[in-house]
Amino acid sequence: MNIFNKVALQGLKKNRTRTFVTIIGVAMSAALITAVACFAVSLQDYMINGSITKYGNWHVEFPDTDSSLIQSQAENSSVADTLALQNIGYSTLEGGQNPDKPYLFISGWDEKAFNTLPLQLLSGRLPENENEVVIPAHISSNGGVQISIGDTLTLSVGSRMKGNEKLCQHDLYSHGEETLVTNEKKTYTVVGICQRPAVEEFSAPGYTLITKVNAVTDNDSLTAFITLKNPYGLHSYIKKSADGVDYVLNNEVLRFMGLSGEKTLVILLCSIGVILIFLVMLGSVFLIYNSFNISLNERTHQFGILMSVGATEKQLRHSVLFEGFCIGVLGIPLGILTGIPVIRIILAFVEKNFKNIMYGNVPLTLKVSVPALIAAVMISMVTILISAYIPAKKAAGMSIMECIRQTNEIKVEAKAVKTSKFAELLYGLEGMLALKNFKRNKRRYRSIILSLMLSVILTVGTSSFVTYLNQTAEASSQVVEEYDISFHSRDIREEDFFPLYENMKNVPGVTKSSYQALSSYSCTLNVSELSEHFMEEYGEAIGYDPIKETVEVQLDVQFVENDIYQDLLKKQNLSPEKYSGKGENMVIAGILPQKWYVQESPMEFTIKSQSGSDSKTVLGTFIQDYPDLLPADANEWTGYTLMLIAPYEVKPQFDALNADIKPAKLGMTFESENPGQSVAAMKNIIDGSGITSYYNLYNVYAILEQNRNLIFIVNLFSVVFIGMISLIAVANVFNTISTNIRLRRQELAMLRSVGMSDRDFNKMMRFECVLYGSQTMLFGLPLSLLLSYLIYLGMNWGTIEGNNIFIFPWNSMIISVVGVFLIVFITMLYTTGKIRRENIIDALRDEMT
Repeated sequence: MNIFNKVALQGLKKNRTRTFVTIIGVAMSAALITAVACFAVSLQDYMINGSITKYGNWHVEFPDTDSSLIQSQAENSSVADTLALQNIGYSTLEGGQNPDKPYLFISGWDEKAFNTLPLQLLSGRLPENENEVVIPAHISSNGGVQISIGDTLTLSVGSRMKGNEKLCQHDLYSHGEETLVTNEKKTYTVVGICQRPAVEEFSAPGYTLITKVNAVTDNDSLTAFITLKNPYGLHSYIKKSADGVDYVLNNEVLRFMGLSGEKTLVILLCSIGVILIFLVMLGSVFLIYNSFNISLNERTHQFGILMSVGATEKQLRHSVLFEGFCIGVLGIPLGILTGIPVIRIILAFVEKNFKNIMYGNVPLTLKVSVPALIAAVMISMVTILISAYIPAKKAAGMSIMECIRQTNEIKVEAKAVKTSKFAELLYGLEGMLALKNFKRNKRRYRSIILSLMLSVILTVGTSSFVTYLNQTAEASSQVVEEYDISFHSRDIREEDFFPLYENMKNVPGVTKSSYQALSSYSCTLNVSELSEHFMEEYGEAIGYDPIKETVEVQLDVQFVENDIYQDLLKKQNLSPEKYSGKGENMVIAGILPQKWYVQESPMEFTIKSQSGSDSKTVLGTFIQDYPDLLPADANEWTGYTLMLIAPYEVKPQFDALNADIKPAKLGMTFESENPGQSVAAMKNIIDGSGITSYYNLYNVYAILEQNRNLIFIVNLFSVVFIGMISLIAVANVFNTISTNIRLRRQELAMLRSVGMSDRDFNKMMRFECVLYGSQTMLFGLPLSLLLSYLIYLGMNWGTIEGNNIFIFPWNSMIISVVGVFLIVFITMLYTTGKIRRENIIDALRDEMT
């Protein structure tokens, strides 16, 4: 070891407190970087495993191939597993309503396929032989064809042909360009209904019917699924094995590996990780830079002597970098050994919440990646070396006389430290001494203030983010907060709906229930009756033409139970006779979801029949409070909402017009003491009733619980992150202030030697604390408030109707102010206490070299 490295080690040993605090700061920085890296890898592994559970553990699909390819891929050294399905053929879906999906596609699965590929059975059972099939539920919801369990399907099966080209499920339906060439008839019995199979693409032209076959290898029309040993060799595999052959990638799984064509998610996750690591590095650079900068201030005289006897700039820089390397060797392993257990505890703490949000049957476990740990070590070491190199280069570039005389840091000029007479009268002698010291060494004080500002800004910003996230979640749950379970369907008939309702409302745990219907009509309105607020917000959406006096709009009518309607009238102090909804009497109307868009006078609604020969005109008065209503589907959103609320008993009057522009949606809502058990029982009732209509049964309580779990996870990680960043900032402030005070040992000893009492000495130091805190608050609070407002704008943009309300972050600001002054005062007390215990003569003699 050369002499310069020995000098560096002596400096670390001499200043044990600063060295210890710096190592702890580096360890916390490395721990936070390790935690971020391990969490990112663990979350990626969780998403990959969850996607595999939902979409299947395969990487490449060949939708139309033969047994020879299966055989060749089974012998391929890069392939881990192969799976084949038999493409039995296509048949026309009689009565299908989807012009882009006019076929049924029969797929034969063997035992391995049923055990490997995900298939969610809604009712019934799986097929046991080649004469039984399972049908997907979206034949009803998307295709408009009702097929029930027990039905027998006799199908003419064949191939889709476009000229001489045979088409497969990966090929979109070609209107007028393709033909179905049938060659055999097959008869199947429907034994089960399932969700859309994961292997069926959304754009596939045929609804997949699944039957069981004994073997699929000896066939010239197969769908092959290939699982690779190393997914990251996907693209080279495709070039070798899929040249000129149609293939489909399992993008739902590959996207989380960064291998799909969709880069948005990967870019988003990488951006978040880079931002977090940047913030950690920023706080760490402040800490380590200040530590080395102050260390070099102490050793400037020593550097001058070394340069005077021949030390080069390069040798001095290497000495300081060696010092940083030693701190890194001690701090980084300590940080990694701390970060891994911390993130393990956090993941165990939030695992249940992740299951409620995403994949309930996939565990969230810690995955330690060696490349991630290497990256954490490199990032931490680079942070240290950058922080050490900047002051090292500066010190090595100084002249010998500057170093020996130590005139570089503190430049005392009368103008620079001049204070007013008023300030002297206001602060007193002790305050003036503190103020002059603050002015003559602004660079050192500036680093302390920047560290404190960083802590304040991060604390307020994180608090604001959590506040607006909670607001967003609460806004999304307000509409449905009064019920726990909802059921609705546009396919179900009233004669099936009401018996089902009677059974479901008697499910154990249900305490309250109601039924509703939602119908949509084309309606004529007088433009003059629409409020200014509504026209400003929705004028373009309704196709407003200033020349015309009327406008055609979509009117939604919610028919609610008669008892609920009568209770609503009482709450609004409205006459039951006047607002009966019968004949020409008024019904209640509202403009949703903006409760504040309220008409002062009733509005006239004219609903015409489809033939135009009949119409119904009703008057509606506008209210602000209304019962929970059936939610509109996302794909039905017209850009605006006009709503009438009417008693269910008047629904036949509207039905008589035959003016519905879409089938009525029938629904029911329930309150339950145990929503999960009630939903399970309701599913059994629906399956047992033989109803095959497409429906939505939502556990609203579980959806709200997901929101709460998401907020909890964000809160937890925010608190942990801001806590560790704040600890880094605290270590930085403690290190900087304590070393700064110790650098002034001679100055403070001189003041005590000329008669300054402990009381005056404490008064001067307290005033310095006030200067630190006031300067921090002067810049930190406005910047943190600006950040809080920017977070509010970002969170408010794109939320439901922008319902977030800006909240001035009083609480987090007060916590920041108290925290800053507390940190500064504690550090001052600790350091000045040590100085007061020193002998004045020894302090005056010590040159701090």
